[in-house]
Amino acid sequence: MFTGIITGQGHITEVASLGSTASHGKRLVIHAPQGYLDDVGLGDSIALNGACMTVTTLVPQAHQFTVDVSAESLMKTTGLDAPGPINLEKALRATDRLGGHLVSGHVDGLGEITHFAQVGESWELRVMAPRALGRYLAYKGSITINGVSLTVNRISDSAAGCEVSINLIPHTVENTALGSLKAGARVNLEIDLIARYVERMVTAPAAV
Repeated sequence: MFTGIITGQGHITEVASLGSTASHGKRLVIHAPQGYLDDVGLGDSIALNGACMTVTTLVPQAHQFTVDVSAESLMKTTGLDAPGPINLEKALRATDRLGGHLVSGHVDGLGEITHFAQVGESWELRVMAPRALGRYLAYKGSITINGVSLTVNRISDSAAGCEVSINLIPHTVENTALGSLKAGARVNLEIDLIARYVERMVTAPAAV
């Protein structure tokens, strides 16, 4: 489990194929901030742009680690198949503060940035989510974008999907990889965990 509060900005420095066909995944080499890996062990979970991955090798003195990403995960996520900046979050401890919201690290769908511009001291980010996810999105509800827990300010449903508008404060822009996004870019989305269970309770057949 995670909270959507980014604990470090990393950088994918190498991407290597784990096989010769499209059914094979990729191995990522990730450079982390200094000291970030001090309490990380082999097999630990770290969310990369909101996708939960397992640490397979560690080189603390070089501030880097690797993860193996399956072809299935690559197909259902974005930002994990090429070098570039990435949001990092270590798995939640039982004694940690829940500063964001409950996040599983399982990407529900891909969104597209439709607008990203500064407004006053903050930035407005608008993302078009798939129509299938629109029922889980609510005014002042939570959504995870590339691993970052954010609050929905506005919602607009259309035939193209569900566009959500979000306000990013300077701290979020400066301390996550969201600041490098541009219109047209794709992002990983995870809906609120509680909304998922509410939808199941409402639609599940009644017990006989």
